[in-house]
Amino acid sequence: MKNILFLCFAIFSLSISQNTISSDSINELNEIDIIYKAHKLSPITYQNISNSEIQELSVGQEPALFFSSTPSIISYSDAGHTQGYSYFTLRGIDQTRINITLDGVPLNDPADQAFYFSNYADILNSIEKIQIQRGVGSSKNGTASYAGSIEMFSPNLYNNEKMELGIGYGSFNTLRTYGIYNSGIKNKNGLYVRISKIYSDGFKQHASNNSQSLFLSGGRFGDVSSWKMNLLAGNQKNGLAWMPVSEDDMNCDRTTNANSELEKDDFSQMLLQVQNTLTPNMNNTIKSSIYYSLADGWWDFDLPNYLGEETESSIEDISRNALISNLIGFYSNYKFQNEKLNTTTGIHLNTYSNAFKESHMNSGEVWNENTKHKQEISVFQKTEYKIKNLLISGDIQYRTSVFNYEGDVNFNEMHWSFINPKFGLSYINSENMLIYFNMGKTGREPTRYDMFQGNDVLEYLCEVDKSTGEYILPNLDNEPEYVTDFELGIRTSFEKINLNVNGYYLDFKNERVLNGMFGPSGLALTSNVEQSIRTGIELYASYQINEHIKLINNSSFNYSLIQEQNIEFTPILTPPLIVNQEIIFSQNNLSASISSRYQSSSYINFENTESINEYVVFNGRISYEMKNYTLTLLINNISDNYYFNNGLVDWDGQIKYVAQAPRNIFISIKYRV
Repeated sequence: MKNILFLCFAIFSLSISQNTISSDSINELNEIDIIYKAHKLSPITYQNISNSEIQELSVGQEPALFFSSTPSIISYSDAGHTQGYSYFTLRGIDQTRINITLDGVPLNDPADQAFYFSNYADILNSIEKIQIQRGVGSSKNGTASYAGSIEMFSPNLYNNEKMELGIGYGSFNTLRTYGIYNSGIKNKNGLYVRISKIYSDGFKQHASNNSQSLFLSGGRFGDVSSWKMNLLAGNQKNGLAWMPVSEDDMNCDRTTNANSELEKDDFSQMLLQVQNTLTPNMNNTIKSSIYYSLADGWWDFDLPNYLGEETESSIEDISRNALISNLIGFYSNYKFQNEKLNTTTGIHLNTYSNAFKESHMNSGEVWNENTKHKQEISVFQKTEYKIKNLLISGDIQYRTSVFNYEGDVNFNEMHWSFINPKFGLSYINSENMLIYFNMGKTGREPTRYDMFQGNDVLEYLCEVDKSTGEYILPNLDNEPEYVTDFELGIRTSFEKINLNVNGYYLDFKNERVLNGMFGPSGLALTSNVEQSIRTGIELYASYQINEHIKLINNSSFNYSLIQEQNIEFTPILTPPLIVNQEIIFSQNNLSASISSRYQSSSYINFENTESINEYVVFNGRISYEMKNYTLTLLINNISDNYYFNNGLVDWDGQIKYVAQAPRNIFISIKYRV
């Protein structure tokens, strides 16, 4: 780790010392957005979240919970509060099938295709802006944009110089502190540093989160060429709480944690990115980046407790699962644009390894070791052509990946290749109303957990050859899944109203849907189905009633259907109706808001016999600015609603739920100069 950090600062120093131009003056080459970002005329369903919105609404909570105020997203946290492991779905599709990037760098783990924001605590505090694309969207680096994508962008070093300190405290002994320094651009150089510390006991018993993170960004900006380095590092220690709890146990004690108090984890993760933007003239841009990601940590697992055995947990029953993963990648994009034509050519490749070891926590005796490898290459061509008020868009991507496994089992290397085409039209009239349509198809390979049925060790699925004593490789389900996406929408704005409305129709082949069960690592398990569709309507609307009062609505209606062996049923955790309504009052230095969320009931098993009830949650926020200080009070779940937003029917038929926190508060103060 020390060598890696030394390399980071060496690269940063080198980029600062380079004289890329001889001009005395600098054209303000404001950092160019990654070219995957949709723009105003793009025929893509998207929603932008600005830096001011992030700074106003983010108080260190998990991003999964932050995203849930946008259409079609539902979320929940293991510990029932705002810290620790949290998860979300988009249009009923889990986050392993949602592409997540930072400045174009894929954050999803290549093998499991999951990403844990909690490894980078308080990450939103260093995000300049966010774009959520729903549907297949435009081509991205990394895992397929199957349900959609979350694109995050690092701090803009051109922002004004500032220093900011913040501290907050709230329910469940939750503490957040942070410090930020941004130098602005001085002598063509810029530096940004943010350090955060977050702690919470968690709502549930023995479900604490103790985390810290660092974000360092530095760059040198010239007329023609600019360099930027991002270093993001974090560590978290958790009491694990991913197992659902029976309603009887929660009725006795709402804070019940079904995981053993001996189950804990300790994870560190680091991301280093060096990027270069070359702009020889106004029409041509080349943006390239090399990146490296390291994850190192362990978690403890109580197998008898997972199996529901009526025995008291003992240290002798606990296994320690440790992993070290390395991901190295590169991408480069060439963009040409003029008044009518905008064309981008891109390439991305990376290589990944994940070394896993299962041992006895107490004695250290090693039981199993294996290493997973995965490589990926993708290229894409995207072209937009404008004819008066009409924009025609075409996008095609070729993506191939290879997966291999080294362990006690003889394994046959797996290969997948996909051609992902997209086409769209958008038309804008003189009254600033844009109508768009797009269609696209994308394919996705299964995750390692899909193929290994939630296990980290493949031999747990194997039979033994009695004559040789060797493990027999089982028939792994490695068939890819495909989706064809149709999107139709309207975006418009008036003096006081902004309105985005879109409809979608997703047609799947061999879709892997959540089956309501959890594997021994806490990840949700999936099953593939013959045929399935998801269709719906999504709405974003804001209305400025007067200079003091504003209304914001994010809502979605979903109709989904699965057909399997002539049986039709609804996929789990896919509520038909979600409504987020917020009213904001602001005057002088005071702002206050009340938001409500209605989520209709949704099924938690394939048989569609059990469900989680509909619920309404109200949250409040009051903020007051005085000179350089900002004081904020948050009240979550104002009505103290007792609700669940996830659950399952266990192997023995017992219904279990994931409860979220009762009424809770958080007070913070921010000082900025």
